Amino acid sequence: MTTELTLFSAFIAGLVGSVHCIGMCGGIVGLLTMSLPDNVRQSYLRLIPYLLTYNIGRISSYIIAGVLMGFLGAQFSQMLPLENPRVVAMWVSGLFMIALGLYIGAWWQALTVLEKGGSYLWRKIEPLGRRFLPVKHPLQALGLGLVWGWLPCGLVYAILVFALTSNSAWNGGLLMLAFGLGTLPMLLTMGATAQWFTQFAQKLIVRRIAGFVVILFGLMIFLPHHH
Repeated sequence: MTTELTLFSAFIAGLVGSVHCIGMCGGIVGLLTMSLPDNVRQSYLRLIPYLLTYNIGRISSYIIAGVLMGFLGAQFSQMLPLENPRVVAMWVSGLFMIALGLYIGAWWQALTVLEKGGSYLWRKIEPLGRRFLPVKHPLQALGLGLVWGWLPCGLVYAILVFALTSNSAWNGGLLMLAFGLGTLPMLLTMGATAQWFTQFAQKLIVRRIAGFVVILFGLMIFLPHHH
């Protein structure tokens, strides 16, 4: 499995999967923008520093989680009596990518089990985020992003499994960075654009197309690659 394909898959999963994120993260971005002073909210130029710092915080949390998962995966694969742990890792990440596509397309909601598990941890972290509200400064938005990056989300968890199979802390961090960058366009525009965009992105046909794209990437992982 080439690293480029894996990183590109993570980026595409972030890009098309952020359609699904709108329901969850959209509320948070709404909360962030609604707590800002009127003069900031009414000007997209003034809003940009807040949206950028919030998203830098969120993606930083993804990278930290990816580094941890990559490191744990590398340690774990050394302990397993497998001849080629990379092949096993490839199969696991491919299958997870397909599950992720089915989840985004609303065909199969198995990843909600992961979200339920994560919600226990989230109950411990969530009160920290409230300390940064109402947001009056971009640094507070950064802090809010760092905390809200741990919000339980099947999409994030699926890419974290990807990171777990990446075989190193560095690769795990890179994967989550690629995924985070993929989610940026949707979350940056959402902080500023009207409600119609959210409604469009949540249409079943849009989710199905996005899910189908991610499934294709999952299947591509199983194709033989030439190094």
